[in-house]
Amino acid sequence: MLLAKGSLDLVLVPCGLVIMFGYHLILLYRILRRPGTTVIGYENHNKLAWVRRMTQATPEETALALSVISSSIAASTNLASLSIALGSLIGAWVSSTSKVFMTELVYGDNSQATAAVKYISLLVCFLVSFTCFIHSARYYVQASFLVTTLDSDIPASYMQHAVIRGGNFWSMGLRALYFATTLLMWIFGPIPMFVCSVFMVFTLHMLDSNSLPLHQHQFTVRKRHDQRALATTVATRHPSPQNAIFSNPILSPVTFYN
Repeated sequence: MLLAKGSLDLVLVPCGLVIMFGYHLILLYRILRRPGTTVIGYENHNKLAWVRRMTQATPEETALALSVISSSIAASTNLASLSIALGSLIGAWVSSTSKVFMTELVYGDNSQATAAVKYISLLVCFLVSFTCFIHSARYYVQASFLVTTLDSDIPASYMQHAVIRGGNFWSMGLRALYFATTLLMWIFGPIPMFVCSVFMVFTLHMLDSNSLPLHQHQFTVRKRHDQRALATTVATRHPSPQNAIFSNPILSPVTFYN
């Protein structure tokens, strides 16, 4: 019986990892060859169109691009913080002498070596996820520098490269978290890990598939005087608040006379 329990880890865990890696290899092939059938390819197509429009933006519209990029930076940094926090938790768990999951409740190999492999695999996944999210934030910061370089002849491909790279590292960080989820189930035994791998692949297949056609974006750039007129109209309808010190008669500046 002990041999049968120990052999489950040698059979089910590699099978689960092969299923996960095989699915992502197929997904990578679809992204490279048929990007329109994947959500990642669909999003990259829209990002390229967005960058083309933002490179034609006026200084008044630059704030819109900065708000979008800053939201992406915030999301990347938050997930990077979460990944490094979970990695630190796993590291503290490994260094402790607790044997909570090394009991007969776990149907599988309960040896010390197998437990160390479980924790180290989880730690590696969280560190890979942290690295990917940090690089994602780095490329988004580079895109923010490029989009705020006004009146420059920087090609749009430079900004497209930064935005697409940032999105790709974001996706890779999420994939590392998906692998960490399946390896987390390995702590409870090889059977939950294999079931989680199969369920994860079916779920990701539904989430990664795209049925919408790629839209060919056509932009009509407004003229500068029309945009200034629009900005003047908005400012007239919604006047900016004045300084509280100068607008308040009680707090008005005092003039001293000699």
